[in-house]
Amino acid sequence: IIFIIWAISSWFRRGPSTPDPNTPAGAPRVPSRNLFPKDTLMDLYVYVSQEEVFSDFNNTEALFWFHRDLVYGDWTTGENGDGCYQHYKEMDIPEKVQQNGSLYIHVYFTKSGFNPDPKRKGQYRRLATVHATRMLNKFKRRKFLKTKNLLTGETEADPEMIKRAESHGPVEIISHWHPNLTINMVDDHTAWVKGSVPPPLDQHVKFDAVSGDYYPIVYFNDYWNLQKDYYPINETLTKLPLRLTFCPLSLWRWQLYAAQNARSPWNFLPEDTYEQSDEDQDSVKVALLETNPYLLGLTIVVSIVHSIFEFLAFKNDIQFWNSRQSLEGLSVRSIIFGVFQSLVVLLYILDNETNFVVQVSVFIGLLIDLWKITKVMDVKVRVLPRLVFTDKSTYVESSTKIYDDMAFKYLSWLLYPLFGCYAVYSLLYVEHKGWYSWVLSMLYGFLLTFGFITMTPQLFINYKMKSVAHLPWRMLTYKALNTFIDDLFAFVIKMPMMYRIGCLRDDVVFFIYLYQRWIYRVDPNRVNEFGTSGVDHTQNNTAAADAAPAVTAITDKSEGEKKND
Repeated sequence: IIFIIWAISSWFRRGPSTPDPNTPAGAPRVPSRNLFPKDTLMDLYVYVSQEEVFSDFNNTEALFWFHRDLVYGDWTTGENGDGCYQHYKEMDIPEKVQQNGSLYIHVYFTKSGFNPDPKRKGQYRRLATVHATRMLNKFKRRKFLKTKNLLTGETEADPEMIKRAESHGPVEIISHWHPNLTINMVDDHTAWVKGSVPPPLDQHVKFDAVSGDYYPIVYFNDYWNLQKDYYPINETLTKLPLRLTFCPLSLWRWQLYAAQNARSPWNFLPEDTYEQSDEDQDSVKVALLETNPYLLGLTIVVSIVHSIFEFLAFKNDIQFWNSRQSLEGLSVRSIIFGVFQSLVVLLYILDNETNFVVQVSVFIGLLIDLWKITKVMDVKVRVLPRLVFTDKSTYVESSTKIYDDMAFKYLSWLLYPLFGCYAVYSLLYVEHKGWYSWVLSMLYGFLLTFGFITMTPQLFINYKMKSVAHLPWRMLTYKALNTFIDDLFAFVIKMPMMYRIGCLRDDVVFFIYLYQRWIYRVDPNRVNEFGTSGVDHTQNNTAAADAAPAVTAITDKSEGEKKND
């Protein structure tokens, strides 16, 4: 799927080729060739230095790894017979690196017999040397949230972290280290044409300015390095372990990695907007590494189906409420409570600085819930910003309002004690930034834990009316199918246990809906969600009235005949 998306986006983004200034106007472009033919013998030089531009080739301490007579495109040799070689070493940490300095790796591949040092006359050749550089350490932002127990004022945070937050501020840029890195050399001999390489591959294919041919592609692969395995570099560390792995890489696999690391030019949002958290990145990678391939393939297919069902549920929900004429059998209080729940979720994610895309999606959901209010209640504007909400006549004049009030009355006996207990628990045992954050987190946690209870009033109304014809069954079916899909994701990807329990609770409620649909069979005399039934009661009443005298006459005649007899 990733490869297809990358291919389509590359085709749209390719556009006209950029003119090559070294090519005469109107001259045809000549395909280039790889400067390293297949099975070329190579020597590998790896240097580690604090300088981004390396020139100290005579420094033996900077030489981290030297490997002679590697074969370009060889997939059969190596330590495990797959063409891969490893080298491990622990390095001393320079003082500047301990103080948030940078450390670079410089990789040189030379044809056998040549040297990467340009100062060595006769041993250096430009077309026989491939060079790639990369920063080894990674700078990550660490945010310190000043939370405390609102009653005692104490916190369980590390005192050292508190001191660093006081000196560096709530956001600190810290250098992190990961001990593993893979150096891939792409086994590719495609006849690339300069200026016509599709992005993001064009960022890695380097052409020689004189000959026009391209150098072998050296790719630093750290995709499978989990974010949780990075650890900060500070004064307490004395050694930096580094395990380098050299492996050949096929063209199509390299395209997948390049597509993953590329940033789309269509994205006009800031980088923080779409940047995934460490937990999100790790959860996807762990799922790919540890999940059964068949289950993973099923998950990918089901995720596409999930998106389709989500769209269909959204469409049918809008259609249902837009064409609704009667509120018979529907819980209006549940709709109002849904608006309150969406508002709490939105305020909570805003207070916790959640991803901007998530904020937008929750905000749109809140707007839809507010629109439903106008469908279940009469909203009138008296004096801005004063709004008057009154129940619709189809709701007041029906027995649904009585059942709805009764359901929430019984529900309050359970909901309010649970709410009070959860509020006390959150205040005593959970740390918060302030009272506002406590209110939001307490409400959010309560809704996440006991929000399924708000679905029960509709069950109670169905029980009292002995009917389910008033429900939007198409929308409910699509949402239920999505809930089952969420169950699959919940057990494939690492998620909190409370989320998994929440998915199971929603399934139980839907099965109760299905049970009600089974026991409350179709009755043509029952009024459906549009206020009509399968029998015309007006014609039936007229026919009954016309037939009444005849029936009486027949009865009287029968009695007279009996008397005569």
